[in-house]
Amino acid sequence: MKVVFSEAFYPCYVEDPAALEGRMESIVGVIRDKVTFIDADPASEKDILPVHSPDHVERVKRRGLYEIASLAAGGAIQTGMIGLDEPSFGLIRPPGHHASQFVSWGYCYFNNMAIAVTKLKNEGLINSCLILDIDLHYGDGTVNILGDKDWVEIHNPAGRTRDNYLKDVEKTLLNFNADMIAISAGFDNHKRDWGGLLETQDYKTIGQMVRDSCRHAGASYFALLEGGYAKKVLGYNVEALIDGMEQEH
Repeated sequence: MKVVFSEAFYPCYVEDPAALEGRMESIVGVIRDKVTFIDADPASEKDILPVHSPDHVERVKRRGLYEIASLAAGGAIQTGMIGLDEPSFGLIRPPGHHASQFVSWGYCYFNNMAIAVTKLKNEGLINSCLILDIDLHYGDGTVNILGDKDWVEIHNPAGRTRDNYLKDVEKTLLNFNADMIAISAGFDNHKRDWGGLLETQDYKTIGQMVRDSCRHAGASYFALLEGGYAKKVLGYNVEALIDGMEQEH
């Protein structure tokens, strides 16, 4: 699988759990020999401004975070573009799903997912999209930006048990009607992370369900990294999702 990444994502850019050193290394160390890395390129303001206000972009610049945030957004666009033809994964940071049109919080600055799918839509490459947000936390920024768009469905699965959570995902995928599924891939709902719910194998199951649903519907799919902070298991969780998403030959 092609994984969009940059070594610029390694250094600590602010003092928060999504930015600290070691998080990306824990993933690369596990998947290094199983994927093809593609260098991320930064998004242009032309790509960012359909999603975020000029004032918000300027605030990110004033914080000294525009370079890293635009690189993540650009990597998301590349991942979505690759996803049109084959499954792909965006190993990017800062994460994005708490970034709204005018403000952001939760370690996010630009909404990578919204920027990626909006560009695909505006260029006529997709007509519709299902965003499956499996992060522990509700993707409020994505809903703020895209929730009123008739071409987007956004689903944040819920369930107090593993079984109910996976059944929620399965039900959504059985009923989806879109050209593309885009996974906001947060891994902080793992049993050894903040959420304490899912097993590593569950991420493979989710990847397989997305793969099989897209194959049946003739849709494309990709995933972007969001949360996930337990470094000892994070790489294996990403590996599991990628394994499930992989096309069978």
